Amino acid sequence: MDDVAAKPKRGRARQGIAKAAGRRITMTDIAREAGCSQATVSFVLNRADGVKISPQTRDRVIEAARTLGYAAPNFAHVEPAPASRPAVDGLIGFVVDQLATSPEAVVAIEGARQASWNAGNIILVAQTLSDPIMGPRTIRALTGQGISALIYMAIFTREIAAPDHLYELDIPVILLNCYTADHAFPAVVPSEIAGGQGSTRHLIDYGHRRIACITGEQWMQAAQDRLRGYRRALATADIPFDPELVVEGDWSASAGYKATVQLLALKERPTAIFCQNDRTAIGCYEALKEAGLSIPGNISVVGYDDEEISRHLHPQLTTSILPHRAMGQWCIEQLDLSMHQPGKRYPITKLECPLVERHSVATNLRT
Repeated sequence: MDDVAAKPKRGRARQGIAKAAGRRITMTDIAREAGCSQATVSFVLNRADGVKISPQTRDRVIEAARTLGYAAPNFAHVEPAPASRPAVDGLIGFVVDQLATSPEAVVAIEGARQASWNAGNIILVAQTLSDPIMGPRTIRALTGQGISALIYMAIFTREIAAPDHLYELDIPVILLNCYTADHAFPAVVPSEIAGGQGSTRHLIDYGHRRIACITGEQWMQAAQDRLRGYRRALATADIPFDPELVVEGDWSASAGYKATVQLLALKERPTAIFCQNDRTAIGCYEALKEAGLSIPGNISVVGYDDEEISRHLHPQLTTSILPHRAMGQWCIEQLDLSMHQPGKRYPITKLECPLVERHSVATNLRT
C-alpha cells in the first residue's frame, strides 16, 4: 500500500472548500453547504418573488451563507421580495465573442449582474462570434436600446484590435478578458503568470522538484502565461528547467491522458504534474490510475480553472480559480469613470487566480 504523507509542518491548516485560499464565496459553495441547488440559493438571497420556498430551506440557506461569510447585503432577515421592484436606472450592454463554448462568459455575466442588480440596472447580453459585419450591427442594436455603458468580452484572454465603432461610442466601454495595444479602454484580465507560478510553488512547497507541466495550446496567451509562471517558480526555487517535463496539450481530457502516458514513460518520471486546466487533469487522473498509481500517494496533481468537476474527482482536485465572476463585478465598478477619452491610456488590471487546496497533493517522499 502506498503511503500518503502528511502535509508539511508549515502552519497551514486545511480550510473548508469554500474558504480555501481566502477566495470569494460563491452561491455554489452555499448550495453545497445547505444541501440544495444553486438556483434555490439564488432565489433566497435575491429575494425572488413568485417562488415558493419552505421556511426551513430558506433558513438553511441563510445560515449557510452567514457561516461561510458570503458578502451579501443584509440577508439576516431575507424574505420574499415585495411585488414592486426598484425602478431601472439604466441598461448595460454586455457583448461577448462566444457565449456557448465554455462557462466563463456566463460566470462573468453573472458577476456583472450581481454588482449592478441593487442599483436597478439591467444587463443586455449579445454574442458577436467576432463577425466583422454582425459585430458592429449587434453593438448598434444595443446602443439603440439606450444602453448607458458597454462591457466587451473575449472568451480567450488576448490582445484585440478593437473595432472602430468602439472608439466612436459616447458611453463608457470596459474590456473584459482582453485589452488593446493602445490601452484606450479600462481592461481586466486574470493574473495568469502569477497563477501558474502559485500552482507550481505549491508543489515545490510540498517537496516536489521533478514537476511536469501539461500545457494548453501554445498559441493561446493563457497557456503561454501559465507556462511562464511555472518556469518562474522553478527558477525561484533553483530547480533547473527540464523541457522533457513539458508536454503540449489542447485543454482536453484526451490530451491530458496522452501527455501523462508520455510522462510516465520517461526514465525518471515526475513526482507531480501541473495540468493547465481541470479537463486536462481528468485525463491525467485516468492515465495515472490505469498505470496503478495513486493520487497523491505516488504522484501529486494540480489543475486550473476550478470547474465543478474538480470537486467530484477522487481525490478532489487542488486547482486555481479563474476570476471571471470578480472580473464581471470589476467592470461594473469602473462605470463611474469618465467615458472614452481619445489619447488617454488605461492600465490593464490583473485579478488574482487563488489556489483552492483539496486532496490531490501530498509531500514528496521520493529521493
